[in-house]
Amino acid sequence: MIYLDNAATTWPKPESVYQAVDDCLRLIGANPGRGGHSMARQASLLLYEAREGLAELFGIEDANQIVFTHNATDAICMSIFGLLSPGDRIVTTAMEHNAVARAVRFVEAKGVQVTVIPCSGDGQLDLAAMRAAISNKPKAVIMSHASNVTGTLMPVAEVGEMTRRQGVVLIVDAAQTAGVEAIDVAGMGIDILAFSGHKGLLGPQGTGGLFVSRTVAVAPLRVGGTGSLSESDNQPEFMPDRLESGTPNTPGIAGLKAGVRFILATGRKNIQAKELALTQLLLAGLKDIAAVKLYGAASTAGRTAVVSFTLAGKDSGLIAHALDREYGIACRAGLHCAPWAHQTLGTIKTGTVRFSPGYFNTRAEIEQAIAAVRELALPGGLR
Repeated sequence: MIYLDNAATTWPKPESVYQAVDDCLRLIGANPGRGGHSMARQASLLLYEAREGLAELFGIEDANQIVFTHNATDAICMSIFGLLSPGDRIVTTAMEHNAVARAVRFVEAKGVQVTVIPCSGDGQLDLAAMRAAISNKPKAVIMSHASNVTGTLMPVAEVGEMTRRQGVVLIVDAAQTAGVEAIDVAGMGIDILAFSGHKGLLGPQGTGGLFVSRTVAVAPLRVGGTGSLSESDNQPEFMPDRLESGTPNTPGIAGLKAGVRFILATGRKNIQAKELALTQLLLAGLKDIAAVKLYGAASTAGRTAVVSFTLAGKDSGLIAHALDREYGIACRAGLHCAPWAHQTLGTIKTGTVRFSPGYFNTRAEIEQAIAAVRELALPGGLR
């Protein structure tokens, strides 16, 4: 199988990730913070070291401001539901994933005012419209770091400069970029960072996280046991316990920690460079196929490793099915849980085929994928 669906979840994982999950289940086993014995202490240390690795990767000063979540969607809901009240205003963009779109529509129904900033046909943000919206001092801006449909990188640092000047909270959905693209929360003006653990961070599914700046107060989405202040029936006010209740996914976090360590040891820039080289090869090869229409930036400048395309007159779902069945190529077709983005691109009725190479793909695999699309583009090529 040639796996080109890394935007959904990365595969394969580094061998150390598999080993870390297995070791945690077999050798540690216990709940972190729920006992004084050696196994519980080991579990607590594991979580602490995972936070420390993430803090190093994202330029976070205090690792205790990082909360483990089920995934990026969970983190986004925690931030939006815990920050906004009826009467507040939030600004977002027309390229958001449903993790953001549905969350803001949910709070809109409860009295939060929502402004959606338009984007161009290739997914670029209208910065002038964003500047105007921020000048009206909403409570928050929430935006993706990169589109999961086109790979288009959003100007987070520029928006962060605007929000910082106006005292507006900036929430960034880094599901598609964490572990690959450069993220510096202080330098980019990010107040809240939501990220998935199973994509660029190379961890297992069911892992993610949320960084919350000390300057922002987010109410808990859930309350309960934390292993701390057990004499009180009130939720702790300190982080990460304030937002982190219940037994954590310790084996998953063990795998996430191993994924982060792999990135730090390999070098994030090296991972990014390889993925972009494969993406450039893919863009160049697909561009030479007359029936192919590409979406997003024409080169790797300003994009991450995501490539969406359509074939003239051919159904995107059938193309993906044929790539899987006839060529052993795994990709994704459809709307990618991002209808706003497809409305912006003009593909809401057709969807797109999405290739998303990862660090463990090879040039030979990309060349095979291009050759397969070229055959499918021929008359009668899609049966």
